Amino acid sequence: MADRDEEDDDRYDKPSKSQRKRDAHAVQDLGETLIGLRDSDLVALDLPEILVDAIREARRIPTRGGGARQRQYIGKLMRDIDPEPIRAALSAHSAQSALESERFKRLEAWRERLVIEGAPALDELERWRPGLERAEWMRRISAAQSERERGSTGTAGRELFRALRALFEVEP
Repeated sequence: MADRDEEDDDRYDKPSKSQRKRDAHAVQDLGETLIGLRDSDLVALDLPEILVDAIREARRIPTRGGGARQRQYIGKLMRDIDPEPIRAALSAHSAQSALESERFKRLEAWRERLVIEGAPALDELERWRPGLERAEWMRRISAAQSERERGSTGTAGRELFRALRALFEVEP
């Protein structure tokens, strides 16, 4: 009877088949996320070369069935790799992307405000960032305003955005 209890204990030390399947699917899902990354981001993760090659190959496969097999292969390769550093790097990358997106939206809002309000918005911008060359900024703003009145999407709005980006890159 004691031998049977020890046998039962040994049998349950390993993960169940269901747990192994869930783990395999989670790693395969992580592999699909890696397929969606740009090459520069993929190289930054410092993955094994065989895995990077499999991911690049998966991007080139046009058929659904072939792509599914390639994703399964990527999942198989990833079982030998600790996925936590990859998840952490992807999370950090996602956070960085969110910050960049927020920064872009803030700059876009300033440009809109400068074009719509003109001098009052420039006064507030000057309070936030003292030392602006007011005449140069007014020239940019009026060029963007006249461009908008014409209904064109020329370079004045982009120039104003670039100037704002350069101004906000130096945090006070």
